[in-house]
Amino acid sequence: MSDQSPHILPFPDGLGPDVTHHLVRAELAPRRPRRLHGHAFFELLWVQNGRVRHHLPDRREDLTEGDMIFLRPGDAHGLQGRGEAAMIVSLSIRDQALDALQARHPGLNGIGFWSDASLPPRRHLDIRQMADINHAALRLERGPRDALALEAFLLPLLADMAQAPNDIPAAAPDWLQRACRAAHDPAVFRDGAAGLVRVAGRAHPHVSRSMRRYLGVTPSDYVNAQRMTYAATRLLGSEDSLAEIAAECGIPNLSHFHKLFLATHGQTPQRFRRANRQRLIQP
Repeated sequence: MSDQSPHILPFPDGLGPDVTHHLVRAELAPRRPRRLHGHAFFELLWVQNGRVRHHLPDRREDLTEGDMIFLRPGDAHGLQGRGEAAMIVSLSIRDQALDALQARHPGLNGIGFWSDASLPPRRHLDIRQMADINHAALRLERGPRDALALEAFLLPLLADMAQAPNDIPAAAPDWLQRACRAAHDPAVFRDGAAGLVRVAGRAHPHVSRSMRRYLGVTPSDYVNAQRMTYAATRLLGSEDSLAEIAAECGIPNLSHFHKLFLATHGQTPQRFRRANRQRLIQP
């Protein structure tokens, strides 16, 4: 890689001052970039297909399908296809549009484009999330390129990130962070610790050691905490029986469900439901 300073790309010419964004799909060549480049705008890109090598000033990282990068003005990088049919989707965004979005939603501070991390923030999308964002990208392509269309695309993604669990240390490896986020999904925690280990893609002993190191809990402890949070929500928001809710949590043994719920919330499920539902209706 050349030691030249990065070339700064301007927002695409000829689009007009009212155009807030521009989306392109590109298949990447396998050649190594001769120099890094930066942007005079924000860029959201994700790997649509294949593998991509992402070159940064002091390192390189390999991206796979579903990996998403938030690039800010000043971030220098380069892209290289790895293998056949390496394709990315790139969304260029005027800085004024994102400044206005952040001003209205201060909860976005520190997230995505507004992170103060030294490296471009990265997120991995699972199969369902990829389907959602690809569908949204098609609407974005076919619709007007104004602030309303841009925000309709960005806000679900950013809101999901803002509501992501905040119990995962930033120092934890990416694979563990992704597994912990996935473990908040009933489709994962319903299978207990085995579900978390499955999405982690690592051996159970390695997952267990890493969780104890970074979170101070076992995989079972972490999964059970997500189960009981979900159970509390279902108890307040539905008329389903305890047996049905316990089964949704992946705990068909009602005695064990009671024990876990009492340890987490300090009340039995029945008492929790009666007390809190009545309080919401007649304070």
